[in-house]
Amino acid sequence: MEDFYVAFGPGGVLGTVAAMVLGGFAKGVVGFALPLIAVSIMASFLPAKVAVALMVVPILVSNLLQALRGGMAEAWASLVKYHRLNLVFFVTIVFAARLVVLMPDAMLYGVLGATITGFGAAQVLGWRPTFAPRRARLAEILAGIAAGIFGGIAGIWGPPLVIYLLAAEVPKVEMVRVQSITFALGAIVLLVSHAQSGVLDAMTLPMSTWLTLPTLAGMFLGYGVQDRLDQELFRKVTLIVLIAAGLNLLRRAIGA
Repeated sequence: MEDFYVAFGPGGVLGTVAAMVLGGFAKGVVGFALPLIAVSIMASFLPAKVAVALMVVPILVSNLLQALRGGMAEAWASLVKYHRLNLVFFVTIVFAARLVVLMPDAMLYGVLGATITGFGAAQVLGWRPTFAPRRARLAEILAGIAAGIFGGIAGIWGPPLVIYLLAAEVPKVEMVRVQSITFALGAIVLLVSHAQSGVLDAMTLPMSTWLTLPTLAGMFLGYGVQDRLDQELFRKVTLIVLIAAGLNLLRRAIGA
């Protein structure tokens, strides 16, 4: 943490902590928005690669806890049920994680922001993703590939999975659990991949570990809100979070 303080000052530390609390709170409410919120905020005052690195440990720990919130048996059942999705996601993210050091910040934020905002806006306008039962396997594979690409590039893998799970009409509690299992697997890959690529280094790894505390504080506060949301309201809140995060990423892309 000391190296991070020297590099970015007290404002950088406080801003980063605030971003993680807000991201954790959003994750507690809708189950997936930690990197969407936190990275979009940190992008305002940190380099993109530093913001991505700081997410790795909080993503891993928060998703493991969230996946196990309903118990080990339920988590295992969801892992088995969606094994194809997780396998495709796992393989894709291993290769995509190497791209983060090659992409300029503007392209990184622009692609993510446009995709997230476009999906959220389409949903608000009335489009609901759906697929025929015979296409279920293909939809699952495509969702895993898309999530792996975005996850490897910036640790932001929620939107493709949310699109798929909404289309599959997965209930709220199971949806959060499935997302968390997949995200935890992705975080393990990111931890190893970014350690090898140099994105995680002597400054960012300790800071990422320390940031787990404010992240979990925000997440447990968010649980209180999530437990009071019915299925339709849960969906609407999810879309609001997506659009807000996407617009902020587009703003950052323009200013990069």
